Amino acid sequence: MKPFRTPILAALFSLSALWFSSCAPPGGNATTGGKPLIVTTSTMVTDTIRAIVGDDAIVQSLMGPGVDPHLFKPGQEDIQYLQKADVIFYSGLHLEGRMAELLESLHGRGRKVYAFSDALSEADILRSDGQPDPHIWGDASQWAKAAHLAGEKLAAAFPEKAALYRERAATAEKSLTEAHIHIKAMAAGLPAEKRVLVTSHDAFRYFGRAYGFEVIGVQGISTVSEAALPEMARIIDTVKARGVKAIFVESSVSHATIERIAKDTGAKIGGELFSDALGQPGDMLTIGERKVDKGTVAGMLEANMHTIVEALK
Repeated sequence: MKPFRTPILAALFSLSALWFSSCAPPGGNATTGGKPLIVTTSTMVTDTIRAIVGDDAIVQSLMGPGVDPHLFKPGQEDIQYLQKADVIFYSGLHLEGRMAELLESLHGRGRKVYAFSDALSEADILRSDGQPDPHIWGDASQWAKAAHLAGEKLAAAFPEKAALYRERAATAEKSLTEAHIHIKAMAAGLPAEKRVLVTSHDAFRYFGRAYGFEVIGVQGISTVSEAALPEMARIIDTVKARGVKAIFVESSVSHATIERIAKDTGAKIGGELFSDALGQPGDMLTIGERKVDKGTVAGMLEANMHTIVEALK
């Protein structure tokens, strides 16, 4: 897809060009203890890369829990991290809207910059109004493909660790595959007619396709633009007509529109879902006899399904 340019992006690109032309070549330095520096964007990418490299590299995430990657704008410190990085990983498909052109430019200059979305085939990728939907982690089986890709890119970048990184990537794939099975089992406990998922923005289409939900997002696949009033009215009518019991806010998006719809329809707010950012690492949830970590992709997806099923059953 051809990159788009706006005045904000043009200014950002000029700032980045200044940093990249004036700073030293990438590589480990005193601040990393001699370890390679890997820079990541979203929390989903960061979790997967950390699972693969462990303590063998410094992983610097540009975004933390609760940060909306659609709206994220890197500061000067972030640009410095990108300049110094040995390898850069991002989600792709313009999830990192304001950074997409910068990341693609760095890749074009021969830097080791890799998009997780490159692991998916065209058939895997959903589209909305002709634009690719970037929320690929919503399907744990698709994100497992991205973990495999990351392992291969890291093995190529650091051949002395190739076997170890491939082994850890395989472990990450297995964890995601097991989560996929658990999530499908939870979804199966909810009657098909109740599987209507109304959320703040259209971030759950991969989730819906994988686990059998009709997904209705108030905003589109990006949070950059506000929800249109006619769309709000349509969703309110749908919630009333379908007797939707609960609708959901998101951790990285304003709750205002969902709260308004809940007030106008009488549907309850069923809980907060993680959409474009993970929870805090170590924030555990008990599901049956298992504990899942909301700060991991696998755990976040299981926690989301648990919240959804409990609210809609």
